[in-house]
Amino acid sequence: MTGAMAGAMTAGAMPAGAISGSARPDGELPVAGTGHVSGRPRRVTILGSTGSIGQSTVDLLLRNRDAFTVEALTANRNTALLAEQALALGARFAAVADPADYQALKEALAGSGIEVACGSAALVEAAERPADWVMAGIVGAAGLEPTLAAVRQGRIVAFANKEVLVCAGSLFMREVAAHGATLLPVDSEHNAIWQCFDFTRVEGIETITLTCSGGPFREHSIEHMREATPAQAVAHPTWRMGAKISVDSATLMNKGLELIEAHHLFQLAPERIDIVVHPQSIIHGMVTYCDGSVLAHLGSPDMRTPIAYALGWPGRTAAPTKRLDLAEIGRLTFEAPDERRFPALRLAREVLRGGAGGPTVFNAANETAVHAFLAGQIGFLDIAATVERTLERMPGGKLDSLDEVYNLDRAARDLAANLVAARGHSRVAQ
Repeated sequence: MTGAMAGAMTAGAMPAGAISGSARPDGELPVAGTGHVSGRPRRVTILGSTGSIGQSTVDLLLRNRDAFTVEALTANRNTALLAEQALALGARFAAVADPADYQALKEALAGSGIEVACGSAALVEAAERPADWVMAGIVGAAGLEPTLAAVRQGRIVAFANKEVLVCAGSLFMREVAAHGATLLPVDSEHNAIWQCFDFTRVEGIETITLTCSGGPFREHSIEHMREATPAQAVAHPTWRMGAKISVDSATLMNKGLELIEAHHLFQLAPERIDIVVHPQSIIHGMVTYCDGSVLAHLGSPDMRTPIAYALGWPGRTAAPTKRLDLAEIGRLTFEAPDERRFPALRLAREVLRGGAGGPTVFNAANETAVHAFLAGQIGFLDIAATVERTLERMPGGKLDSLDEVYNLDRAARDLAANLVAARGHSRVAQ
């Protein structure tokens, strides 16, 4: 990518900064193909290193030790794994979000020379420490503050936290532009679109298409889904992911979140973003051009592929993923999503058209409902129903500051929690 593309969130330029930003604050650009800057290893921080995205990133770093050094790692509560990762990678700093786990982390890293901290301020400190490249892998709105901290340092931010763009999209992108930061999309679909999207000739692009597997309940009736258990909902047919995103995939809420994310990243109107169900999860995204050409990105369903691309950008980093064998796969199938059984897609399009704070409420209500479902408090169908009822009661208003985003997010969570509590184990969706 050229500087024109990379810095395109500057005034008067095409907004490709949603994908990548300008040169580093020190004026240097990464050397293609090596993951190095000016011949030295790229310094990396991982926010959320013990989650599924974080663990995949750690795996790639361990396989490419000469190309990277690690500045900081963070986790929510998994101190045992965090300490193991910090020691294996020689991290300089490790932080755990929950202060109750600080002592365990401190003891595990005693004598190692690795700095240890805890609490939300420590996550922000990790994001602000000197690094060339930051993985934003903290799930949910909890990742907003540390991700913003990295952006405000003008970092290259590999972006796996779609909820940040959903709940604070326009404001977040203004921060990216203001601080000359770089966003590299890590979600497999957006990463795929990024690799097929011609930023120098945007006028020739008609639509983009995000694919989705359909989740574990793709062929199930509403009646069957009404009785679905958390264990069934997290059993994704093709991807290995954490519990929250697995449930989002089962409801197709994940694809609704990705629709909103794609709108901000690629600066396309909602009607130019299509979604198709593709059960094999081989094609991850497509870009349709005005001449009828369609560029598609294919690969085995392994998150290490998009992470490796972001790690090595503007070059590539080796990854041990299974190489695609189309003859072995045999056939690829596609179908339109059923918005009657999976209303999350309809809700996402409605809040995106409505703009303002609707997406913030949408995300907050969904996170609250998913946690309630995983805790056995509501049923599977109640997730989308809780989100819809929260939106009916709190459509959201104009958001002019990040404080207003935080306030609306808290209010929406409180309302959604009250809806869940009022019904207890009964079915909100009935």
